[in-house]
Parts: sequence; C-alpha cells; structure tokens
Amino acid sequence: MSDFLAEMGVLSVARAAHVDAVAMDSQAHHRPPPIPVNTEGFGLIAEIKFSAPSAGVLRIEDNPVAAAVDQARVYEAAGARAISVLTEPSRFGGSIEHLAAVCTAVDIPVMRKDFLVDPVQVLEARAAGASGILLILRMLDDARLYQMVELAQELGMFILLEAFDGEDLARAADIKGVLLGLNCRDLSTLEVDSGRFEALSSAFLGEQVRVAESGMSHPEDARRVAGMGYTLALVGSALMRSEDPGALIADMTAAGQEGL
Repeated sequence: MSDFLAEMGVLSVARAAHVDAVAMDSQAHHRPPPIPVNTEGFGLIAEIKFSAPSAGVLRIEDNPVAAAVDQARVYEAAGARAISVLTEPSRFGGSIEHLAAVCTAVDIPVMRKDFLVDPVQVLEARAAGASGILLILRMLDDARLYQMVELAQELGMFILLEAFDGEDLARAADIKGVLLGLNCRDLSTLEVDSGRFEALSSAFLGEQVRVAESGMSHPEDARRVAGMGYTLALVGSALMRSEDPGALIADMTAAGQEGL
C-alpha cells in the first residue's frame, strides 16, 4: 500500500471509531430502498469534491453544503448516471453532511467516496442516504473486503471496487454484482497515466461493469475509454473546475456513447 493510502487509512480508522454503530445500523435499515445505477450504454459518475492532493483547492465556498447541493442538481439535470460525494475531510474538503444533503436533493443514485476501512462506515453511508459506496481494494484484506461487500449488498447498495493495477483487478474478478473501476493515477507520484486504461483493459477477468477513473476532462477522453470497454467514467476535478459542468457532462456522455 502506498504511503498516501496508509495515511488515509489511519485517519479513516480514527473517524470510524467515533461513529455510533448501533444508531447507524438502525438508521441504515430504515431508509427507503437505494437507487440502482443505470449501466446501459455509456454514462458518467459525476463527482463533488472541494480539494484533492493532486489538484489542490478546486473550489472555495462560504457554504460548502449548499454548494454541493447546487453542483449535484446541475449534474442530475445534465444526465449524470450517479453522483460521487467525497466525505474525506483532511485532504479532500469533504464531510458526511455533504453526502446527506446531496442525497436529499437529487433523485439519482449517490455514492459515498472515501477511504472506507470499517463496516460501520458502510452503515453510516446508507444512513445518510447513499445508494452506493467506493471500496479501495488494496486498503482491505480479503476478510474485511468481503465483510463490507456483503453488508452493502444486504443493504441493497451498489459497490464500486477501485483497482490500481492488474493484481487488484485479478483479486476482484470473482466478486459478483459490483462495478469495477480502474484508477489510472500513480499513488506514489499522484500523476495520471491514462495509458493504463488500454494496457490493463485485458486484465478485467470477470463480468463486472468497467469504470474508468481519473484523468478524464474532455469528450475525447470519454470516447477513447468507451472504445476500450469501459461503460462508466468517474469524473471529478474537471467538473469542479468547469464553468459549465452540465455541458461537459452532456458532451462527454455523447462522446462516450459514440465510442461504444
């Protein structure tokens, strides 16, 4: 595991320790059913984050909760398949409050993106209204990974498993009913190597829906990964920086559809 992921893991463990598991379990099991992700054709998972280690501060807001809601509504209106909300506070400017507010504001599925390491964080996501979670494969041993996958599936949530290399992809091959994403960012340098999308496209061994993650900011990027067999793309920084994120979503979606 990279130093960055190890650091995020330590912070995540500390946050999880302060979550009331009993309360979260009760709230999670009394939510309305989660919203499934439409995986037909090509589409975008549009992300809300206010900063990132690789990009610095993306947006300064006096009221980040309201800003997250406004951004989410733009994403929904533009045809995003789902919305990803960063809830990691120290390096990404996120919070569980952003997630809960966005879940209330839109009618498309919302995913909690964080460095999740404990089942209580799955319950916390569902209690806030999330329909899905992201799990980073190399942060979790097999026992914890399967425990969290099974809990999320029991709650009816969708799961995006995040891989960084062929070893990660092979490990996920037998996990049914999940989305499988390839993040083309190098965790040591935080630089993007978009060539990984093509180089590792043959390393997807199961039947999972493929998701391309990181480094996409133009319609041509979407067309290219769609041609490689990716049917969803997770796009964050480009949308947070864009003066017209709705138009960018529409253009990338159309280009991806053309590339299939």
